Amino acid sequence: MANERITNSLEVYNRAKQVIPGVAQLISRRPSRSALGVSPIYARHAKGCRIWDLDGNEFIDWHSGYGPIILGYCDPVVDAAVKRQIGKASIYSILDEGAVCLAEELKDVIPSAEMVRFCKGGGEACAIAVRIARAYTGRDKVLFCGYHGWHDWYLAANLNNDNLSEHLFNGIEPLGVPKALLGTVAPFPYGSLECLSKLLEENVDQVACIIMEPMRSEEPPGGYLQGVRDLANKHNVILIFDEVSSGFRIALGGVQEYTGITPDISTFAKALSNGYALGVIVGQRDYMEVAEKLFVSSAYWDDTIGVVAGLATLRELQIRKAVSHFKEVGSYFRSSINEAAAVANIDASCRGTSSFPKIHFDIKDPILLKKIETLFIQENARQGLLLSGGIFLNLSHNHEIVDRTAEAVANSFKIISLALERDNIDKVLDVPLQNDLFRRLVN
Repeated sequence: MANERITNSLEVYNRAKQVIPGVAQLISRRPSRSALGVSPIYARHAKGCRIWDLDGNEFIDWHSGYGPIILGYCDPVVDAAVKRQIGKASIYSILDEGAVCLAEELKDVIPSAEMVRFCKGGGEACAIAVRIARAYTGRDKVLFCGYHGWHDWYLAANLNNDNLSEHLFNGIEPLGVPKALLGTVAPFPYGSLECLSKLLEENVDQVACIIMEPMRSEEPPGGYLQGVRDLANKHNVILIFDEVSSGFRIALGGVQEYTGITPDISTFAKALSNGYALGVIVGQRDYMEVAEKLFVSSAYWDDTIGVVAGLATLRELQIRKAVSHFKEVGSYFRSSINEAAAVANIDASCRGTSSFPKIHFDIKDPILLKKIETLFIQENARQGLLLSGGIFLNLSHNHEIVDRTAEAVANSFKIISLALERDNIDKVLDVPLQNDLFRRLVN
C-alpha cells in the first residue's frame, strides 16, 4: 500500500480535516499539493536540512519551510539568542532596544532602507507598504506583478478576472473580498514594459504604486527592472519591491543589491529570521515617515523574539558568507540534476539562478505534465526527499547532500522515463494527482 510508511501522519490528517479548514494554514503545505499517501504530512522534528515525520521517516528537505529556513533548522546560534531573550521576556509594556538595532543593521544592508517598520509576515508587510504608498500619493490604484499575500487589496484583482488560472489561484474565487474594491488593483505581466506603460497611461494620476516581485528563479530580462524604475519615475508612482521570497539568498541586500535597481519601498520576511515570525517594510525616509500617521498597529509587532532572531540571522549570514555558499551549492545542484536528466534521457532540466534553481519538465500536454510532476514527487518521497520543482537552499545543504539528492532524482527520472516509454504512467502513480492551486506570475 502507498500509505504504509505514513500511517500516523494519515491518522492525524483525517483528524485535521474535521477541525482545520483546508488542513493547513499555508496553501503550499496542503497535503494535496504533494503525493498524498506517500509524502510525509506531519513533522515530529527537524535539524539542518532534514525532517523526521510522525512515523519516524527521515527526509532531506529542499523546501526549507518554503523559504524561511535559511541557516538550517534549529540553528544553534539563532536558537540560543532566542532562548536568552525568552528568559528576559517575549514582549514588554514598553519598547525594546533590539528593534532599533535591527533597523540600523537593515539600513546598512538593504539599498532602499532608510527607515524600517516591523510586522510578523510577508502578507502584512505588503499590505502596509501599499497603504503607505496610497497615503503618500493620495491615490488609490495599485499595479502589481507576482504574489503578495492574501489581503483584500490584492485579491480584488480577481473580481474582474474571468480566467483565474492566468492570475492568482486556479479555481479559487475572491470570496469575501468586497466588490467595492473592483478596479482598485490591476496585474501586469512580468517582463513586458509595454503592458505596464499602457496601464500607467490609461490611469494617469490614479496609480499610487507599482508592487512587484523583482525576480525569483529566473534572471530578469535585460534592462527590464531599470525600465520599470524609469516608468515609475516618469509617472510619479512609488515603486515597491516585494522581496519576501527573494531576499537574502541571491544577495544579502536582496535582488535590489544584485541588480543595482533600487525601489522606493521594499518588503522582507521569511528568511530574515530563520523561521521565527518577522516581517519588515523598509524604504526611503520621505515615504516611510508617512507610516507614523497611519493606523497600522499590533501588539505583537513589538515582540522581542522575531527581532532577536532577525539580528542573529542577519549577522550569521554575513559571518558564514551565505551568498557565496548558495551560489556554489546551487550551481552544483543545477549541474547534478541536469546530468541525471541527460542520463535518464528525459525532457527535464534544472534552470534558474544558482540561488533559486528550479526543476522543469518540458512537457506541453498539461494533463501529462501534472502526472509526471506528481510521479516525481511520489518517487522522491519514497527515497527520502522532499523535493518538487522549486527549491529554497539553506546553509546546511552541501555537496554531500546534493550528491545523495541527485542519485535519488536520477532514480525518479528513470522511473518516469520508463513509464513514458511503456505508456503506463497511470499504473505507477499510487497517489491522486497533485492539486496545485497556486500559480505565480513571476518565475
